[in-house]
Amino acid sequence: IFGPNGAGKTTLLKTLATLIKPSSGSTTVAGLDLVRDSVEVRRCLGAVLHQTLLYSDLTGYENLRFYGQMYDVPFLERRIEEIAGKVGIAHRMGDQVRLLSRGMQQRLSIARALLHQPRVLLLDEPETGLDQQAATLFRQLLQDQVREGRTAVMTTHSLERGLELGDEVAILFRGRVVFQAARESLDLSRFSETYQSYTQSGS
Repeated sequence: IFGPNGAGKTTLLKTLATLIKPSSGSTTVAGLDLVRDSVEVRRCLGAVLHQTLLYSDLTGYENLRFYGQMYDVPFLERRIEEIAGKVGIAHRMGDQVRLLSRGMQQRLSIARALLHQPRVLLLDEPETGLDQQAATLFRQLLQDQVREGRTAVMTTHSLERGLELGDEVAILFRGRVVFQAARESLDLSRFSETYQSYTQSGS
C-alpha cells in the first residue's frame, strides 16, 4: 500500500489490527469479522507498527517470552532462539529494550510479530531504522512467510521496494483506495507516473 503522509495508511493498518474501531462498513481478516470476532482476529495477526509494542524495561528475551506465552507458542524457548537468529538480534537478547538502538528495537519488533507464526502480517513501514543488512534479512524473511502461505499487508513510501515485494499494489489517498492492480501488470516507470497523477491531482 502506497500513499503520501496523511493518506490513511497507518490508520488502515491500526484498524485491521483492531487497535481502532471502524466508524462504518465491514471488514474480514482471515475470514473473521473485524469487530465481532476481534479476539480471534488478534490471535491470527502479527504486526509491525510505528509503535514497537515492546516493553522497554524488559529484555528482548523477556519480551518474546511474554508474547510467546500469551499466544501459547509451542516449544517457546526453541522458537525464540530461532526467530532471534533469523532477525540478527540473538546477541542482544539479554539487553533491556530501552538500551537498544532504534534499528535493534525494530528487529525485535519484527521477531515479536513473527514469533507465533501468524496467518496475516500487518507491516507499517517495517524497514524504518533498519540498516542495509537488516533490511535484506527482513525482505528474505517476508518472502519466506509469503511462500509458506501467509498474507502480508505492507505500507511503504518506496515505490521500488513495494513493487519488488508485492503481488498486489494499491494507492491510498485521503482515506480512499484510488488505484489497485496486480504487480505483474506494472513497471516502476509507469507506476511512478500513476502514483504522481493520483496523489498530486487529488483525483
